[in-house]
Amino acid sequence: MGLAQTAPARADFRLCNNTNVRVSVAIAYTDGKNWLSEGWWNLRPTICETLLRGPLAAQFYYVYAMDERGGEWKGKAFMCTRDREFRIDGREDCFARGFERTGFFEIDTGRDAKSWTVQLTDPNAAPSAQ
Repeated sequence: MGLAQTAPARADFRLCNNTNVRVSVAIAYTDGKNWLSEGWWNLRPTICETLLRGPLAAQFYYVYAMDERGGEWKGKAFMCTRDREFRIDGREDCFARGFERTGFFEIDTGRDAKSWTVQLTDPNAAPSAQ
């Protein structure tokens, strides 16, 4: 008689590029005290990528993305970024600290979500999440 083992449920923050061009993505979030922004993930067309592994630690996450044609997914939550790969603590004084200041859009994952997937579609359409 054997014992069946089940794999633990995956709990991640994922992003899917549902466009026909490459997309560069940055994400920002807070642990309740400190802000962190990081990027860039470069996603080929029709690819999904896990940006954060493990159960969600926050209710709100922030995403900025741009495609190779100049299209953007942006919002009014300003975070620090830079042109090359980054991991930046804090969202204050971006310019004074040598970073860019970029508008991210907010994603409300709900109070009890353990995982979340953002679907990026054409920049002229609103982003959707599930």
